[in-house]
Amino acid sequence: MSKKEKSDKTQEQETKEIEEFFEESKDVEVNIDEENNELQECKKELEEYKDKYIRAHAEFDNMKKRLERDKSTAVSFANETFAKDLLSVIDSFESAIASMDQIEGDEAVEKIKEGVSLTYEQLKKVLKKHGVEEVANEGVFDPNFHQVVHQMDSDEHQSGEIIQVLQKGYVMKERLLRPAMVATKK
Repeated sequence: MSKKEKSDKTQEQETKEIEEFFEESKDVEVNIDEENNELQECKKELEEYKDKYIRAHAEFDNMKKRLERDKSTAVSFANETFAKDLLSVIDSFESAIASMDQIEGDEAVEKIKEGVSLTYEQLKKVLKKHGVEEVANEGVFDPNFHQVVHQMDSDEHQSGEIIQVLQKGYVMKERLLRPAMVATKK
């Protein structure tokens, strides 16, 4: 074989190798593009999972705070029914004290009056310690705290003003236990 034929063969072989190399590099480029696409999809999916995680975590925190608040409220007002039941006892003490003030008597009667009054004051202090207080009854009628059971004529009061308290109202930590029963001016 002549040099030229060898050279042509070698050139053909080199050309063939170069073409094969380019074919293989196209496959590699296609694989790289596919890998990049897959990587982008994975990154997008990762971001979606991160977002879901952040939202779930925030919802969990909100639920935890809501449950703590509900628990705190439940504990604060756990004695509400008990306090409502004691209101009739306070009413009885007030009636007893009013009745006893009309009785004139000896030293023994005065000691009983004093004992009932002290017990009444002690009960009021205990209730106040636990957040139970009387509704303010001076001034203008407030439908949030008062219930009108009677309307009267009066030259000394303005319209809607409370004239007389028939039964005291009470609140427990700003929650109404019982409205005050009042008489107002027509």
